[in-house]
Amino acid sequence: MPDEASDSASSGAGQYPRTHWSVVLSAGRGNDTRAQVALTRLCQTYWYPLYAFVRRHGYSPEDAQDLTQGFFAHLLEHHALAGVHPAKGTFRAFLLASLRHFLANERARAKPRSAAAGARWFHWTPRPPRRALGRKQQLTRVPTRPTNGTGRWCSWNRC
Repeated sequence: MPDEASDSASSGAGQYPRTHWSVVLSAGRGNDTRAQVALTRLCQTYWYPLYAFVRRHGYSPEDAQDLTQGFFAHLLEHHALAGVHPAKGTFRAFLLASLRHFLANERARAKPRSAAAGARWFHWTPRPPRRALGRKQQLTRVPTRPTNGTGRWCSWNRC
């Protein structure tokens, strides 16, 4: 198993730099000083390519910065680098898949809630179908206020 593998030979603007697996593996190993130094190096190395990826997906510069920082915080919080290994695939593929999932989750979280999401729910027992009632029974009782079938009052828009 080689200590280093190449995801991308060039390290130009917005492109992914060469992966140093020794740095990636030591960053995922724990909280010692060596792991912290490796983690800092990875964040500095991959911040701009991930930021450029987010920008290419239509986010403003400010939102892209926030999302990129949030993504790194998410990786650290969930100890995601502990499960990364060269045998499982490229580090670039891991980062991009993780970032895509993170962006999808953030979009879903930011999506406005539907009108029903804030509504208060109440128990409602449906009335039997009108065909089951006799004609005389249908015409004799017309409530002045709507009910939900249990004799309790409910608002007009909720019945």
